[in-house]
Amino acid sequence: MSDRAAQMHSTPRSDCRGTFDSCFPQRYPSQVPINIPKDLPARPVLESENIFVMDEERAVHQDIRPLDIVLLNLMPLKVATETQIARLLSNSPIQVNFTLLTTDSYAPKNTPKSHLEAFYTTWKNIRHRRFDGMIITGAPVEMMPFEEVEYWEELRNIFTWSRESVFSTFCICWAAQAALYDRFGIEKIELPQKRFGVFPHVRTDVFAPLLRGFDDRFFVPVSRHTTVPPEAFRNHPEIQILSTDEQDGDVYLAMTGNGRRIYCFNHPEYDTYTLKDEYERDRVAGKSTPLPKNYFPGDDPTKLPVKNWSGHASLLFSNWLNYCVYQETPYDLGRLTESSS
Repeated sequence: MSDRAAQMHSTPRSDCRGTFDSCFPQRYPSQVPINIPKDLPARPVLESENIFVMDEERAVHQDIRPLDIVLLNLMPLKVATETQIARLLSNSPIQVNFTLLTTDSYAPKNTPKSHLEAFYTTWKNIRHRRFDGMIITGAPVEMMPFEEVEYWEELRNIFTWSRESVFSTFCICWAAQAALYDRFGIEKIELPQKRFGVFPHVRTDVFAPLLRGFDDRFFVPVSRHTTVPPEAFRNHPEIQILSTDEQDGDVYLAMTGNGRRIYCFNHPEYDTYTLKDEYERDRVAGKSTPLPKNYFPGDDPTKLPVKNWSGHASLLFSNWLNYCVYQETPYDLGRLTESSS
């Protein structure tokens, strides 16, 4: 155990006088890692999946310092996305405090205002704080120039703040493209056709801790109209490519600063039916979205898809929490140093 990990568990238990259960009521710590608001819609969903969540009342009795993770949720269906991310963060023995963030400069249209007021805050309310980790989701604005996105300047401020106030930031899909553009000026390019489906991927760095335990070949959902081509990374040796698409070399995972910034260009967090819902929504809207590849059995959209990426997704996020956050973040977040990544 590292010095930092030992410090997080160093608080003595002075009240253990009874049985094993009374001293250690949390007998299976790997099942009780995430502290979410009591009435968050994700809670009954996670509990129905036998994911043991906790609220603040129980969390204060845990004799470790929990990790503070903030989620900037830019997806339109926020309840679905917050549930997906909470599910993945729960697959770890590490207790996590979960803060939900939305934008000040743009009012989401697809999530009830009452939900946002009850469970979300904005960056101006938390910018004085420091966090062990941050996740920034994708957003349905990828066809727009970055500067035309309504909350672009706010997002740029958050990127800058995160380098000083967050130990490791995990950017997903459009957010990964936006972070690269903000930091390195790397442009995204439009694809001839939407890249849509579940595709096999490979590791390009077999020793990267973020990919520890991964199979040589694994599957990841993809849903995007744009990409950052591999050649765009050639002039940036500080960006370490970790995983690519098996067939065309499209970059899936990259990082800078030894894990201080993670760029994830696809959607490991997706549920079984997320691609199905997107496909049906696009068809109703009259879009020429192709059938998602490698998704419906026999390419028959009347058949239910089979999820074949959940193991990789869970491992990815638990590796991030363990190797990029827990093992490295200072016990005292006041000692957090600025990242150059």
